[in-house]
Amino acid sequence: MKLLNSLVAVSCITVSVFAADALIKQAKDAGLEPIPTKQKDLMKIIDSDSNKITPAKVELGKKLYFDPRLSKSNLISCNTCHNLALAGADLVPAAIGHKWTANPSHLNSPTVYNAVFAKSQFWDGRDPHLEAQAQGPIQAMPEMAASKELIEQRINSIPEYVNEFKKIYGKESKIDLKLVADTIAVFEKTLTTPSRFDDYLNGNEKALTKDEKEGLKVFIDKGCATCHNGIALGGTMQPFEVAGKYKHAELGGFKGNKDGHIKVPTLRNILETAPYYHNGAIWDIKEAIAEMGKIQLGVELNEKEVNAIATFFNSLTGTKPKIEYPILPASTAATPKPEAN
Repeated sequence: MKLLNSLVAVSCITVSVFAADALIKQAKDAGLEPIPTKQKDLMKIIDSDSNKITPAKVELGKKLYFDPRLSKSNLISCNTCHNLALAGADLVPAAIGHKWTANPSHLNSPTVYNAVFAKSQFWDGRDPHLEAQAQGPIQAMPEMAASKELIEQRINSIPEYVNEFKKIYGKESKIDLKLVADTIAVFEKTLTTPSRFDDYLNGNEKALTKDEKEGLKVFIDKGCATCHNGIALGGTMQPFEVAGKYKHAELGGFKGNKDGHIKVPTLRNILETAPYYHNGAIWDIKEAIAEMGKIQLGVELNEKEVNAIATFFNSLTGTKPKIEYPILPASTAATPKPEAN
């Protein structure tokens, strides 16, 4: 009897391990990828020869990220719309910028966390690089509203900033908007949030609960991973309203790029970054899931399926890097004054 019980126990364990391994394989076959566990492997993905990550660059980039003097008014920083204490977003439907202006297309601020894993930046995917993306909001009138010349005058009027740039990039380096944005991007590249989902894909079958695994299987079987894949679980340009009309399509009137494609938002930390969709029109994650099923997959997800997918999303809430708010260098008499107009 003891031998029989042992064989049954071994058989159950084998089936359990096989099932777990099968789901991990199914997830990877569907294009889902984990954040690497080893720093050297992660660096191969997030670093680049054209803009190498160094501790000094990260620290300077962090200061610039939090510095509201990169805006015309001295009131808005990168962190205003991409608040690192709020999952890298701003938790309002449309981004609010200069003179309390809402984005004219009612576009929602995407999270900055894990943006390095995205293949496209901006909702219309007009650039693949964080370096170029960092230049956009600084100069956009509904956002930070600063000119290239104003930013360069401000930074070059602050000796501490000048010394840091020269120390990092060399005494002959020109401190222009591009270099400022490149340095901000280096800091942003470090904002990755590994989660239990990554532990699971990396082989820890106990990292997800039974219900989360069931949700992952529904997520894959229903076709959600067709667009929400890769390390970012999103971040590529895809056709929108493939199978139906988005019920809030007219809010803001945004139609995507010239092909009607819209950037797929990352699902990492999705439960912390409401409201959802490019125009921030839906606040409830279950409503967002059901709507996506209709307009992209052409299916009516039932309540059980929606709940299962939402449960899986719990595993995507990651560990945020510890960020210490920087003390910014003082302005001087030569620093251009803020403008509210």
